[in-house]
Amino acid sequence: MNSSVETERLRLNGRQRLTWFAHFFKAFFYQYHREFGVQIANLLPADGVVIDVGAHSGQFAKLFGRLVPQGAVYAFEPSAYALSILRPVLRWRGFRNVRVVPFGLSDKKGSEVLNLPMKKSGTVGFGNAHIGAETRPVAIAQQIGLITLDDFVAREGLEKVDFIKVDIEGWEVNFLRGALGTIGRFRPILLLEVMEHTLTRVGASPGEIFDLLAPLGYRIFRVRERDGYKMVPVEGFAGSADYFFIAEAEAPRIAAA
Repeated sequence: MNSSVETERLRLNGRQRLTWFAHFFKAFFYQYHREFGVQIANLLPADGVVIDVGAHSGQFAKLFGRLVPQGAVYAFEPSAYALSILRPVLRWRGFRNVRVVPFGLSDKKGSEVLNLPMKKSGTVGFGNAHIGAETRPVAIAQQIGLITLDDFVAREGLEKVDFIKVDIEGWEVNFLRGALGTIGRFRPILLLEVMEHTLTRVGASPGEIFDLLAPLGYRIFRVRERDGYKMVPVEGFAGSADYFFIAEAEAPRIAAA
């Protein structure tokens, strides 16, 4: 889809259009999380299957696409604003192994309102798009479709899932409840953003995430992003951060990464 059509459909004002081009420029020309890529390069097979939940503008999707050149990346992103950047970036950069899925993932099929807050400058804070109450002015409120990962995996006939990254601004508990079948079957490596304030916004808590995954026998590592994505073993929630969950048998590999 032509990106200019996408931005027109979003009905952005002049300043927001200029910011959209800045967002697109960064997504197209820059690669963030390079140190993270180095850390996990030995954890993903070349034919790996990756689920990117909350693909945003594609920074992780691009990284995963390079790490699994013979595999597949499923990039879930329901935001029309993010999709207007994500789709052309992946297409024009030639990431043929990355498939964009324009749905949110939850515990059941349905719909919700996705809020994109407005920054003080009047631009769109699309990095903070979320389901749930918003106290700030809203730039875009979009009705989005929701499905479960378990249903998607069954429908697509996926025979393995190696890695799942989740960054969906507080909706992580809902996602996990609709993905436990897939996680229990394939025991993929999980990378989850666990932020107490975003979880609280939808009536959830960090403890629910760890409780849901506890029966599956995962080892837990807290990611220290400002320390070269160093992985620190923890027993449970140790403050708002990104967390790796990795099967017991594979834990020595991430500890050595």
